Amino acid sequence: MLLSEFDYQLPERLIAQQPSPSRDESRLLHVGSDGLEHLMFSQLQRLLRPGDLLVLNNTKVVKARLRGAKETGGAAEVLLERVLEDAGDASNRALCQVRVSKPLQVGRRLLFGDQSVLCLGREGEFYLLQFPRPVFEFLDAYGEVPLPPYIERGANAFDGGHDEQRYQTIFATIPGAVAAPTAGLHFSQALLADLQSAGIRTCQLTLHVGAGTFQPVRVEDLSQHQMHLEHYHVPESVVADILRTQASGGRVVAVGTTVVRALESAALASGRVQAGWAASRLFITPGFKFNVVQALITNFHLPRSTLLMLVSAFAGIERMREAYAAAIEKEYRFFSFGDAMLLHRDSEQ
Repeated sequence: MLLSEFDYQLPERLIAQQPSPSRDESRLLHVGSDGLEHLMFSQLQRLLRPGDLLVLNNTKVVKARLRGAKETGGAAEVLLERVLEDAGDASNRALCQVRVSKPLQVGRRLLFGDQSVLCLGREGEFYLLQFPRPVFEFLDAYGEVPLPPYIERGANAFDGGHDEQRYQTIFATIPGAVAAPTAGLHFSQALLADLQSAGIRTCQLTLHVGAGTFQPVRVEDLSQHQMHLEHYHVPESVVADILRTQASGGRVVAVGTTVVRALESAALASGRVQAGWAASRLFITPGFKFNVVQALITNFHLPRSTLLMLVSAFAGIERMREAYAAAIEKEYRFFSFGDAMLLHRDSEQ
């Protein structure tokens, strides 16, 4: 397939620059087999039924952006990709994107406040950096919330500085992401409680979203694109919940494309979800055979993005074109702080 098949024109005014006043007050476009339905996210229960299983991503966004300087005085900006595992103590090494005027050389240091970070080398487009203390501890002290590049304001530049709270799901517990699993941002405690009271169960897995998620597709022929690496964990309890749901006739509902990628990666070898930690470069495009997920809650995605390709594979290209055209006409809010949609798996899957 070609990259140009996944393009559309979006008025800039529809790119949400801040979240809705309350989490579940965003709009919800239901993309059903018999047409489109315009709802509020607080009405999600209408689209679910007892016995359905909502699968959530509990990754937690860390203060992954650092702004500092090179030893020579030039500006430097660092964005975490992922922390590398060390035996024993918490790791002080990480792969990062580094924005500087000239390529960073091995042995050079970046300065942040009274601390310095050492460049150990390079792996592809990322630099291997060594921090003076555990990476997450350092980021918490010197970093900031890494809002997506299409948010044209500084972090915490709205409503008294609440980005650290609102660019985080209410079930975020496992640190490691540089971007929020944004479909989960719409869930409030009250909504989750109402869903559970209605017999709709939840479970949680972990997929840490890396900086690679913001990298554009640079080839027209999609067969030439290499997906960025993502690490995920599917607990044994989630596998049990999925098997129980499938056996009872309920639906597995992924909250976000991150959950889709984790579950479908974990089921790629056998057709059934396997528990454990793993890494995946799974690139989902139309024609992909889904094994697990039957419905998907997701935000509206960037033109020409791998996420738009994923939802087109899931619900059908023409149905997605119709849904996006309607969302633009009705002035839905797009991207991370925007509105949501609920999709059903294409009947041909």
